Formats: sequence, structure tokens, C-alpha cells
Amino acid sequence: MNSEPIYILGIESSCDDTSAAVLCNGKVLSNVVANQEIHTTYGGVVPELASRAHQQNIIPVVQQAIQKANIDKNQLNAIAFTRGPGLMGSLLVGTSFAKSFAMGLNIPLIGVNHMQAHILAHFIDDKNHKKPPFPFLCLTISGGHTQIVKVNNYFEMMVLGETLDDAVGEAFDKSAKILGLPYPGGPLIDKYAQLGNPKAYQFTKPRVGKLEFSFSGLKTGILRFIQKNVKENPGFIKENQYDICASIQHTIVEILMDKLKNAVKQTGINHIAIAGGVSANSEIRKVLKEAESKFVWTTYIPKFEYTTDNAAMIGISGYLAYLQNKFSAIDTIATARLKVTE
Repeated sequence: MNSEPIYILGIESSCDDTSAAVLCNGKVLSNVVANQEIHTTYGGVVPELASRAHQQNIIPVVQQAIQKANIDKNQLNAIAFTRGPGLMGSLLVGTSFAKSFAMGLNIPLIGVNHMQAHILAHFIDDKNHKKPPFPFLCLTISGGHTQIVKVNNYFEMMVLGETLDDAVGEAFDKSAKILGLPYPGGPLIDKYAQLGNPKAYQFTKPRVGKLEFSFSGLKTGILRFIQKNVKENPGFIKENQYDICASIQHTIVEILMDKLKNAVKQTGINHIAIAGGVSANSEIRKVLKEAESKFVWTTYIPKFEYTTDNAAMIGISGYLAYLQNKFSAIDTIATARLKVTE
């Protein structure tokens, strides 16, 4: 551990949450997130509205993060920001602010890969959370990504398998939309699933490669199943909502676990982590915990506040990069499409 305190300001603005965090030697001092309520009306994130909201939120959020950390901005050693992947307009707000602030304070700038940051959240200094040893496997699951990543060290990662079409978060949200649930529907499916029977209905699992995922067929299957049953009984969804949600969730989690088992078999690595927004799902957390005794795995489940988009994960990535002198040039540009390996 460094004797000198290293303060990193992390800024996250890849989608619809504006977030800022201050870390000291890998420990979170503050992690402020401003959510954007406006998108609920539209049933999804509207990029133009998201970037406007970021412009309104970014200064108060950064100010609050510095105040909550109880430090002066002049104590900051570097500024880490999300350079991608994400919505271009949203990324630009965070990138521009981070550059200006770093120039104003005359401190280094660190561009962070958002998907790597989800994984590196496991290295936040927290006495209640054990850190995975290298190499480990990480299942990154979110609204835009579904991947099994082999993590060799902090900045060397390899994708073993990924989705061929839709991401798992999208499958949850679209299924919720089919059921007439408001956006974002994934957490509601999780909530209602607790009250239902996961074996009530059978959905066909897609046949793809051993480590690949596919969710578009599953979504179509769910849509046809609902249409057929609603035609026969207009009250079908309302009468069976809990069972439908439980069955959908059970199928999705089973798909994820099948692929993880294949990855463990293929690599011989049994240290398994999850990361990304969907890792907040209670069923995946429960099943993964059970896998410890069932398959003799060691599993790493992030704290809830580090699963969805947040700046603490950007801050820890920045801190780890700072220790390795991995700084970004001031002309670094935001990149909407960025692979976890870049």
C-alpha cells in the first residue's frame, strides 16, 4: 500500500447516469450517481435527452463527490473518465469535462474502458469483499453486453465467448415490455419472479456454440407464447404474471450458467466473477453462490452499488492505471464502440 495518499476522481457518463467518485489508494470515499428519470416516459434511453441531462448534472455531481470525500480539488492526483463504449453524446460530456478539469488542475488524465471497469470494480479496496486472483473468469452481463472474459491481469483480458445478437439485459427488458411492464423492466421481472414458480412454463434455449450466447430467439419464443395464451384468455398475463416472470428468469439464468460451466471445463479456471448491471439480479447471485459448493468454484459477487453504471469502478480503473503510469493524451477521443480487450 502506498504511504502517500493517491486521490483519483472518476467520472462516468456512458449512458443515462451521471456519476462521480473519489477514491484514495483504491478505497471509495464518495460515489455519487444522478439518475435520469426522463427516459421512463419513452420506454428506453433517448440519446439526445441523455446527453442534455449529463450537461446539467455533471458539475453538481462532481462537486458533491469532492465535498463528500472531504478533500480539496487541488489534492486530486488524476482524473479518470469513461472513454467508451457507450452513447456518443453522453460520452462527450464526460470526456470534455474531464479534459478541461485535468487541464485546469494540471494533473494527468486517464481514459477508462467502461467494460473493463465493470470487471475491475472487484478490486475496490473493501474489507467485506475478497478480490479474485489472476487468472479468473468474469461473466459480464448488462443491457449492452453478454460475455465470458478471461482476466489475466488488470489490463489484459480475452473474450472467450459472447452474444451473437442481443445482450441479456435487453432480453430481460424486452420480455418485460411484452408483459406490459414499465421500463426498465428487468428489475421488475426479478421482483415478481420471487413470488412465482420457475418451472411453470418451459421456454426453448437457443442452440449456439459452447461459449456463445443468443437471446433473440428466446425473446421471439416468449412473445409467441404470450400472444397465443392471451388470444385464448385475455387475462392470462395478469393471472399468471409471477409464474411467467419466474419462468423467464429461470431460463435466462440457466443459459448463463450452462455457458459458465463450459468455460470452466475448457479453461480449468474455477475462480468466477460477475460484473455489469444484470449482476444485480437476485437469481444469478443466488445460483452463483450455490455453485461454490455444487461445483467447487470460488465466486466473486460485486456489491449492488458497483453493479450498475457508477464512477467508483472508473476510479479504481484509474487508480490501477495510475500505478502503472498508464496516462491518456489530452487529445484522447471518446469511442462509442470499444471492445473489452481495447
